[in-house]
Amino acid sequence: MANDDEYETTMLERAEGSELRLYVLLRLNRWVLSGAILAIVFGALVAMSALELGPFRDIVQDADAIQNIFSSMFGPIITGVTLVATIGQLVLSQELGAVGDQRERMDEAMEFRRDIESESDLDVSPPEPAAFLRELVAATEDRAERLREAVEDERDEELRENVNEYVDSLDKNAEAVREKIEDAQFGTFGVIWAALDFNYSWKIFQARRIRDEYEGSLSDDANEAISDTIEMLKLYGPAREHFKTLYFQWELINLARALLYASIPALIVTAGMLMYVDGGSLPGATLGVDNLVWLTSGAFTITLIPFVVLIAFIFRIATVAQRTLAMGPFILRESSRDAESDV
Repeated sequence: MANDDEYETTMLERAEGSELRLYVLLRLNRWVLSGAILAIVFGALVAMSALELGPFRDIVQDADAIQNIFSSMFGPIITGVTLVATIGQLVLSQELGAVGDQRERMDEAMEFRRDIESESDLDVSPPEPAAFLRELVAATEDRAERLREAVEDERDEELRENVNEYVDSLDKNAEAVREKIEDAQFGTFGVIWAALDFNYSWKIFQARRIRDEYEGSLSDDANEAISDTIEMLKLYGPAREHFKTLYFQWELINLARALLYASIPALIVTAGMLMYVDGGSLPGATLGVDNLVWLTSGAFTITLIPFVVLIAFIFRIATVAQRTLAMGPFILRESSRDAESDV
């Protein structure tokens, strides 16, 4: 158990030095990330003028570059609008169905709630996703504490030590999750971020390993307590996956709306550059940079808004999907157990 410390913490702490990368991919506001990327693009384009590769006005005047650049942007922008329709169809396809299908979905959802309520001793489980997950994590803590109490009188000191270490680890992780999810509202990333922090897969494995290693030492009460703990952890998996699916649909709708918003200024700027700007526009310089460079760089950056917004949203969706590919006691990333000879 001592070698398992890296799996007893939150997802951010398990990132092993990539905290900044996870913050950018997951937690940073998508509009802030989009703005940062666009600012880098704009700054890079303006900075290139300092390299003095050639007189910008002469280049665009002789080669008609402005018209060539911005005319080529119409196609991708229109394609972005088409992508919005595709995303809308993808989301709607999950919601449309015959009345029998909808009734089956309702029955399955209610059955899952009853299972949770039966295992966790709840009269009625909360309807809000954040509160639901919080109660589920709290119920798992309660089962783990019962396991600790069940082995207090065991003669095997090593068993008591490993169980206490396991329960302490679960309590620490659960407390961090409950604190994060306390004020989280579904539709924001806060609920999913907190849900990802509860490392239920590794905890299922640890509980099953304890039960296997000390099978002959565990009393009937301890066996029942550890089975109850595993059952609660098993219920957390599909609950998290369900809310993750709902969040993906929510985020795809937000992405479709964002692409529509971003396409309008991109089309207007593209049309304006084609209709009114040439190599003789805006003579003079500002801060030592040709005014035409400022204008062209800014306009080109605006035309990239739909593409950059798409990148920002897909970064988060793809990262969440990658980190939740496996359900149950499977760990796809590199683990400290890879080097153990007894795996």
